[in-house]
Amino acid sequence: MTTVLRAFIRFYQLTLSSIFGRTCRHMPSCSAYTDEAIALHGAWPGVWMGAARIWRCRPLGSSGLDPVPERLNPQARWYTPWRYGHWTGAHIPKDHRLPD
Repeated sequence: MTTVLRAFIRFYQLTLSSIFGRTCRHMPSCSAYTDEAIALHGAWPGVWMGAARIWRCRPLGSSGLDPVPERLNPQARWYTPWRYGHWTGAHIPKDHRLPD
């Protein structure tokens, strides 16, 4: 499952991403973040972390340097998957954010 998801992300990066242009407000890009999250934490947590990241990547959302966390949230479980991701930008230090 992990390999299929990562292949889909790579396909997106090589094809559709160039059509949409560089629109991500974070470093690394949302697709690279999701790919790394899946590789590091597995398919289920990685997809939820990627969904949370895509949610943050919007006008009035967060921006700047936002690496994949090395450890998962200890409160997250398979039956509470929304806890895997950071749904707001509060976890990004102010010196890593893009200027307003």
